[in-house]
Amino acid sequence: MDLGDCYRLLGLRSGASFAEIKTSYRRLVQQYHPDINPSDHKAKEKFIALTEAYKFLLAVVPAEEKNDTQVTPPAPPKAEVPQPPNLVEIEHRLKWKTYEQLQRILQARRFAQAIALVEALAARLPEDAEVRQWQAIAYQIWGRALIAENQPLKAKIYLKKALKTDPYNKALWQEVQLDFQRLGSTC
Repeated sequence: MDLGDCYRLLGLRSGASFAEIKTSYRRLVQQYHPDINPSDHKAKEKFIALTEAYKFLLAVVPAEEKNDTQVTPPAPPKAEVPQPPNLVEIEHRLKWKTYEQLQRILQARRFAQAIALVEALAARLPEDAEVRQWQAIAYQIWGRALIAENQPLKAKIYLKKALKTDPYNKALWQEVQLDFQRLGSTC
């Protein structure tokens, strides 16, 4: 391999600076590295040729241009690049963990805490129909508890919130209508 071939292989003009050689080599190595292209033999051959050209050019570039520092080819990327967490999976786990927690809180009759929890989840997942349904049911359960505690005005507020949160849920509408009848009014 001659000097001209090395420059061409790296996509450079003859006499390119050390910085240009280094930048081009790093860019191309990332593209053709065998760990990134494990089944591509042409990419592996290209990677080897790039590395040889880079080493050859390092030997001929004047030392003063390299600032008298020893430059070595960059370390190849690791075979296993850590992947960012799958957000859909994280959101799904969060949703179901929150649902389990919501069930425990409602059974303990800590309604204000249940409402706060389900509203936070609804804010996090605003397009999730199941979360809206859970939120509406939590409102309805609290509304029923308020009826039992003889707080009809507050009960009406939460029953109406239930209907507004999940307006297409026919079963919820029927249940809430019965709750309103227990209150002696209509919505």
